[in-house]
Amino acid sequence: MNQMELLWDYQQTDIQAEAVAKEIKGSPERQKLVKYRDYLLEQQNTIKRIEEEVLTMQDRLEVLEDAVKLVEDQLNSLQKKIEANEPQDVEQTERYLNDAQRMMSNLSEYEAEIKRIRKDAADRDRLQYDVKVRAARAKAEFDKLKASYDEEYKKKNEELTALKNVLAEKAKAIQPNWIERYNTIRRHAFPPLARLNGSQCTGCNMSLPSGVVKDVQSGKDVECETCGRLLIV
Repeated sequence: MNQMELLWDYQQTDIQAEAVAKEIKGSPERQKLVKYRDYLLEQQNTIKRIEEEVLTMQDRLEVLEDAVKLVEDQLNSLQKKIEANEPQDVEQTERYLNDAQRMMSNLSEYEAEIKRIRKDAADRDRLQYDVKVRAARAKAEFDKLKASYDEEYKKKNEELTALKNVLAEKAKAIQPNWIERYNTIRRHAFPPLARLNGSQCTGCNMSLPSGVVKDVQSGKDVECETCGRLLIV
């Protein structure tokens, strides 16, 4: 066989290998695994986000608790001040009242925010628990499905490896420049070789000029003007 015929024979095995590779990639089991994997990653990210939010809340709670203690100390100090130095007139009484009202207002705001944060933290704890439960169920399904897929993948991969070994053996009989050219065409057109059927390229079904047809029929190295495939009689 000449180089073109050897390359055609090589292509037949390559087509088989490509079909098996597509079966592996397009396996329904694999598609389900990918969905489970993406879902699990999403749940992990959700748990991480919740944990970060809770940490931020805890930091804010510490700040608020310190602020509450400060206001309580200020109120105690104001009470002692009043007890030690009772107001002598209306103006001093109003100052004491204004200070007390301001402190009580701040204390009320701090306590309201603390209450809200604690509620939000509790909500996030429940949400985190729910997410972990769903993630655990999904992980169990993932592991079960993976065990089944691994068996399927093992068989298909063995078949693909065997075909690749055949390709490697067939490539030994073909000149490197032809293999290189085959692979170059393969990147944009598969399969890279096409039969000439009358005056048509069977790769793209386009009609070829009579001069090109004669060149192919005479055994010349010709590529289809439309799809770029190597043409063989």
